[in-house]
Amino acid sequence: MTIFTAKSLARVLLWSSLSLAASGCQQEESTSAPDSEHFPKVSSQRLIRSTNYDTEQVFTGSIRAGNTTAIGFELAGKIKHLAVDSGNHVKQGDLLAQLDTSLLEAEKRELQASLAQNRADRELAQSTLKRSQALKQQGYASAQQLDELKGQLSSLQAAEQRLRAAIEANALRIAKSTLVAPFDGIIAKRNNNLGEVVALGAPLFTLIQHNNPQATVGVPVGLAQSLQDSQQLTLTVKETPYLATVAGIGAEVNPVTRTVPVRLTLPTDAKVINGELAYLHYNKTVDTAGFWVPISSLTDGLRGLWNLYVLVEQQPDQYLIERRDIEILYTRGDQAFIQGAISEDERFVTQGLHKVVVGERVMLNTQVATR
Repeated sequence: MTIFTAKSLARVLLWSSLSLAASGCQQEESTSAPDSEHFPKVSSQRLIRSTNYDTEQVFTGSIRAGNTTAIGFELAGKIKHLAVDSGNHVKQGDLLAQLDTSLLEAEKRELQASLAQNRADRELAQSTLKRSQALKQQGYASAQQLDELKGQLSSLQAAEQRLRAAIEANALRIAKSTLVAPFDGIIAKRNNNLGEVVALGAPLFTLIQHNNPQATVGVPVGLAQSLQDSQQLTLTVKETPYLATVAGIGAEVNPVTRTVPVRLTLPTDAKVINGELAYLHYNKTVDTAGFWVPISSLTDGLRGLWNLYVLVEQQPDQYLIERRDIEILYTRGDQAFIQGAISEDERFVTQGLHKVVVGERVMLNTQVATR
């Protein structure tokens, strides 16, 4: 039987306490320090600095031919003949319509008869004057008679000029009773039917010019001031791009849209129709440094800012998630150009932000391509 002294008993108890403390520490370390393989894996990219970014602005306008004219007769009258209808292609000088000229033809005959009568009266007056001058030399005619005959002849000559002017005006009205195309184009609309009486100047057809397509687009004042005549810009109609030329820049701001109208000329072979929507694409380079990141890597922040989760390396293959405030300067598709508390070559989380929290330790997902 072993007999313990007080000194040896104290030594045994001390060694037992140290052994229990050591085993407890080892157990606590084993439970508090998780295996790094159990850290969540995230996909990431490196921040690459850009000194500028390109912006594309799109402005909406409409197509309108260089000449879209509502044409009609300069006279009132009844429509006698319609040569074309809506949708017809016409050439310059082609017959479009005619008015009934029966009354004008009767007026023409009346004027011609009056002119013939005037001619006969003038010939008689000339003969009478000639005889009176011979009698005057013989003393059988007075000066008063000669003066009266000369005045009568002058009046007849003036009446002849008036009749000839009336005949010319009549011929002009007859000519204007025939409507012809002022330029090559397409009849877009016919407003009247055969036999109708049209008022003076009433539009009978709407004619759209061929091979002169144009677009009018409203742009901000600043952009309008930066454009120049003959500058070429990209214009899209029905998803078809055209290289358009600036033909004119307005000098007044639209009070409703607060934009300045810009007129652009499209290629002559552009397949466009009056009234179609046209989209003006304007590219501009902004000299501001920043970083392109996927929009999916951003989360809402405070006071109008956004957040980016940045990975700070703690140990090899182990990273700590930090939240950085950033500002979005421009977006294009699924990418955003940002500035903020970030630096070049830092890594950031690109996807799965809802699966991680700030301050969490993570590992890189090597199966996802990084740059």
